[in-house]
Amino acid sequence: MSEAEKSGDRVVIKKYANRRLYNTRSSAYVTLEHLSEMVKEGVDFVVYDAKTNEDITRSVLTQIIFDEESRGQNLLPIQFLRQLIRFYGDSMQAFVPSFLEMSLDGFTRQQDHMRGQVAGSLGATPGIGFLEDQVRQNLVMFERAMKMFTPFAFTRPEEPPPTPEVKPAEPATPDTSLDDLKQRIEEMQQQIAKLAAKE
Repeated sequence: MSEAEKSGDRVVIKKYANRRLYNTRSSAYVTLEHLSEMVKEGVDFVVYDAKTNEDITRSVLTQIIFDEESRGQNLLPIQFLRQLIRFYGDSMQAFVPSFLEMSLDGFTRQQDHMRGQVAGSLGATPGIGFLEDQVRQNLVMFERAMKMFTPFAFTRPEEPPPTPEVKPAEPATPDTSLDDLKQRIEEMQQQIAKLAAKE
């Protein structure tokens, strides 16, 4: 059974050498804009290289984000992009994808809750202050999560970098970096659980 057949209900997109994308369900060629709309509509799809049958969904989705950013749809803050780049090859790299998924999932649930509140107001338009408060809360939540994950690496652009604390020299001790890393991961998981519980 091919990878495309294993995809089940997902729409299968084939990418050919000429960079054309073919939707096997609708039997029509599509563009990155079409795929972007499919994502926004919640349509699950997977993209395969037509020649090698390799799953290239990640690179195609990344290309969509790059195109949106190039058009001036600036969603990703520069500080976030820099921090993300720093994680490549870092010892914490393996934890970043699941952490970002959890953070964005919490953010999305909060947005859905806000939309429900707006819809439940029976047509009454909430004041602009209500929306501003929600946006502010979302930003604070995301920044808190990023600081919890990397407490000294993530700062808002207007914040000066934290001043390192000068401590007197201590006698040499055995290397405990692995124990420190385990403890940091446990603390991070506990804090993520607390954030999720607050929602």
